[in-house]
Amino acid sequence: MKYFKSNKNINSIYLVVGFVLLAIINSCNPTKYISDEASLLDNSDVKIDNNKVKKSDIQPYIKQTPNKRIFGTRFHLGLYNLSNIKKDRWPHGWLRNIGEEPVVFDPFAASKSAEQIENYLFSKGYFNVEANAEFFVKKKKANITYEITTKDPYKIRKVKYNLADTTIGKIIFMDSINCLVESDHIYDVDMLQSERIRIERLIKDIGFYSFSRDHIYFKVDSTIGNNQVDIEYEVRMLPAYGYNNRIVESPHQRYRVRDVYIYTDFDPKGALAGVGDYLSGLDTIAYKDYFFISDKSDPTLKLDVIIQSLYIKPSDIFQITNMERTQAHLNSLRTYRLVNVRYQEVAPSIKSKYGELFLDCIIQLTPVSQQSYSIELEGTNSAGNLGGAVNLIYNHKNLFRGAEQLNIKLKGAYESLSENMSGSRSFQEYGFESSLTLPKFLLPFLEKESFIKKYNPKSVIQAAYNYQKMPVYTRTVANATFGYNWKSNRFTSHNVNPLQFNIVNLPYIDPEFELRIDTSSYLAYSYKDILILGGNYIYTFNNQNIKKSKDYWFLKFKGELAGNLLALGYEAAGVQKDSYYQVFGQSFAQYFRGDIDVRYYRTLNEFSSVAYRGFAGVGVPYGNSKVIPFEKQYFGGGANGIRAWQVRSLGPGSYTRVDSSFFNQTADIKLELNAEYRFKLFWILEGALFADAGNIWTIHEDTDRPGSQFDFNRFYKEIAIGGGVGLRFDLKFLILRTDMGIKLRDPQLPDYPKWILSRRNLNWEDDFTLSFSIGYPF
Repeated sequence: MKYFKSNKNINSIYLVVGFVLLAIINSCNPTKYISDEASLLDNSDVKIDNNKVKKSDIQPYIKQTPNKRIFGTRFHLGLYNLSNIKKDRWPHGWLRNIGEEPVVFDPFAASKSAEQIENYLFSKGYFNVEANAEFFVKKKKANITYEITTKDPYKIRKVKYNLADTTIGKIIFMDSINCLVESDHIYDVDMLQSERIRIERLIKDIGFYSFSRDHIYFKVDSTIGNNQVDIEYEVRMLPAYGYNNRIVESPHQRYRVRDVYIYTDFDPKGALAGVGDYLSGLDTIAYKDYFFISDKSDPTLKLDVIIQSLYIKPSDIFQITNMERTQAHLNSLRTYRLVNVRYQEVAPSIKSKYGELFLDCIIQLTPVSQQSYSIELEGTNSAGNLGGAVNLIYNHKNLFRGAEQLNIKLKGAYESLSENMSGSRSFQEYGFESSLTLPKFLLPFLEKESFIKKYNPKSVIQAAYNYQKMPVYTRTVANATFGYNWKSNRFTSHNVNPLQFNIVNLPYIDPEFELRIDTSSYLAYSYKDILILGGNYIYTFNNQNIKKSKDYWFLKFKGELAGNLLALGYEAAGVQKDSYYQVFGQSFAQYFRGDIDVRYYRTLNEFSSVAYRGFAGVGVPYGNSKVIPFEKQYFGGGANGIRAWQVRSLGPGSYTRVDSSFFNQTADIKLELNAEYRFKLFWILEGALFADAGNIWTIHEDTDRPGSQFDFNRFYKEIAIGGGVGLRFDLKFLILRTDMGIKLRDPQLPDYPKWILSRRNLNWEDDFTLSFSIGYPF
């Protein structure tokens, strides 16, 4: 994240803001390009006499909607009106392209919308619905209201089954408890369609490969009166061409998998160029009841790893679920660019001993490039301090031919720092990060095939080293982690790291800086050599569906423990404790840390949304520690927190810093709430309005930082509140973001009120923070 207060950047913001204001002013004349014979669709409303029908369900069937509004203004129409429609050269054509032309009211579209609304509500059981489009025009502006009278919906009286195929019929009757079509339910076409999809999957999951939802029909009788319907649930037999091309019907057949053929290094281009020549150059190997086909003597991936990912076995009954799970598991290996699973019917004359027909399963696997290299360059300008960073990244997606993922990053960063107490200096950082992901659990009692197939687990080994040289101290951080991750379902994932090992050393610390931090025992203890040995657990829930634009939740919980095994070992050994236990002359940390991050994303329409976030975290030092390690402490402010404050400058509590140049405030407890309204402006530009609230606190009293301790009777009075505006540049492959945060309530102000505008006018240097960063804040 970067913070700016330079005139150049401020002028750029003024330019964008001025352009936006100009568009808003032009939106005040929305009928600029409306002819005298036409009218602008100014407003569209829906009135329903039934509170069980939501207006949001009706909106998709309205053919004409007014021009988009942002805070009551037709901003995009204003952009369009900025242009001269008689000119095509820049900027006129560009303005019309990024803007929105006026929506001219069409009475015919309104009547068709009313008709579509009636059809929709009819499908929901409102057979006597009436929808009328009423409108009036004034000063070239049309307002339309859709008056909808639903009356009572029709309900299902009884369901009658007509199942021609007795085998299918028995299955449906056995599963009738899960049937979606039930008596006394309101008639709903979508419910009938959902039942067809459910039954199709149920039948296909027990071997009926050729069965589809097209074989399921519902006959509805609405003539029985009393707003009731009878439904005839019909499942037809399998139609086929017989003698003289006559269509004959026969019972649906079950299928069993005969053979599984796996193309381990399938080349789609080669196969398309000449199927016969391509296939003739391949060799087939029979291994563990599977047939592996390749043009290589040594396939890209070990055969056992491929088999571990397969849910399809020879001689098993066909199941569509196993087909989908096989495709998903093979894709999760990240070794293949394309995974294609399909079935081919065997001649009907060949049947199993149980009388089922046979299918051959064909799996085509196209590998990705095994190794890749990349270089990342970054430029920074933090509060006027120029700098840059370079990252060299190496990836291997199949290190030992077992789908092992190796990632190595070498990084270096340099930033010049302005004059401070130590003179003109620089910040330097060098290090490396590496990780190895294995597609299995490295635990003997969890290596069972059933566990692997159910949860698709992975083992992860990580190691990193970081060297930081600041003007006032030099620090090295080395860490190693061993853990596991798996998904219990499509929305939920788990990460368990039973072993985390960190060593933090400060080989050099400036004497003057040491005197400064020694004024606070909390900070003094934070800048010490420390060893961390512990583990953590992370639970993540995310029900976002990228194929559909809808609301979704994100939840992440993290719990961490450290130092307990070492402390128990020393106590069991009867080692005498002075101030704290040491390992090889270095103290180790002992603490608990837990935090929860909850987010809710609400889509308002195609161009605007609202995101909410709540965060709560606490770290409790005990035993061998007085405070939790510096790397595990919480901080406030920053581009992803309370954006009106620079990073690490907020809190803790109501404590006011004596030295305002020392921005490194941390603590044990953090509470934070954020809300952001996001809307599309034009071109690649998006806008945002946000509000942030929260603070950090220490869990124990810190006499050197009065007001820093968390107190249930006082903490709500120490909540910092900020607001602001932001711009986002959507470059498709990344989001560039700038936010202007404004302090509204500052708990560090002496006495009351804490609301800044109740005391004085806002000050640019103290109350505004402009930050640049990458990605959305949450």
